[in-house]
Amino acid sequence: MSTRTYRRISLVLFGSLLSAAFATAQQAPLSPPAPSGKIVLDVVVSPRSGPPVANLPQQNFTLLDNKTSRPITSFHAFAQSQEPTQVILVIDNVNTSYETIAYARPQIEKFLRANDGHLAYPTTLAVVNDDGTQIQPHPTTDGNALSAALDQYEVGLKFLRRDTGIWGAADRTDLGLRALNSLMARDSNLPGRKIILWVSPGWPLLSGPRLDLPYKQEQQIFGTIIALSNELRTTHTTLYNINPIGAGEGVLRSNYYEDFVKGVEKPSQVVLGDLSLQVLATQSGGQVLYANNDITALLQQAMADTTAYYELTFDAPPAERPDEYHNIQVQVSSPGLHARTLQGYYAQPMRSENAPQQ
Repeated sequence: MSTRTYRRISLVLFGSLLSAAFATAQQAPLSPPAPSGKIVLDVVVSPRSGPPVANLPQQNFTLLDNKTSRPITSFHAFAQSQEPTQVILVIDNVNTSYETIAYARPQIEKFLRANDGHLAYPTTLAVVNDDGTQIQPHPTTDGNALSAALDQYEVGLKFLRRDTGIWGAADRTDLGLRALNSLMARDSNLPGRKIILWVSPGWPLLSGPRLDLPYKQEQQIFGTIIALSNELRTTHTTLYNINPIGAGEGVLRSNYYEDFVKGVEKPSQVVLGDLSLQVLATQSGGQVLYANNDITALLQQAMADTTAYYELTFDAPPAERPDEYHNIQVQVSSPGLHARTLQGYYAQPMRSENAPQQ
């Protein structure tokens, strides 16, 4: 295929991919850019493998903003159920094969029915299909009721599969972005943390050495990245990708998303892979969990992040320009432990008191 053909494909793909995100944003607007100010982080501390660690003192933490230490202005250590938390369990029928869905559903039901069906937090069930996303109207802590509700969802005929080529891949990513926008807009006014457990092999990465974007579309996709980053941060949403394929997923396919997790600082750096589920999950402070056939265990591993975590607040430094990217690192002095949190944010300059209001 010629470079010109690849470029034409990238144009068409991009228009299809982001039209839904922009349409959803118009119906339920994402949070507008705000001036730099107070940044609130939900931080999970754990060993490289193992459950989160509780009850660490503030002096064990160092916060870096663009590699510069910033004072922590408030610090709280939380244990399970001390703060309001909403959980959304998403079943991705679009990116998952019939066979995998058939294997995954009993394990998801096992997760919901554990502890006699008593869930730690109000939980909402959402199912992503070719024709849109179905969302349970009310969250509940009754896992048995959610399991029964899941039984009522039928996996219909799929027109978008992993073997439908690059055009089907664009549509599948499009549906994923639509669903994520809808879920964040729906719960944006609820207090506390939001945990999204997205059971899916992940959205297509749609990136390669000859799949490029023209300048105007680089600007547009950069704006979409900023909007999603702002919304994940301001709604305190952490995203987890639970891959139900398990050990059958190839290593290269499983790890390829890691090439795109670094924060994007300017439009010329963007690629379509920056909008993938796996990348958004990592950047939100969540996890991409795979290579395990025990889906129940992966869901429990993600939920373990709610059993002990820390809320850190700091004052962002003044931004010199609009949409200025800031990388965040939280370091822990205790040996063998590492912290996981939001990886970055886009800062805005402080508005002058004499500046005209938009």
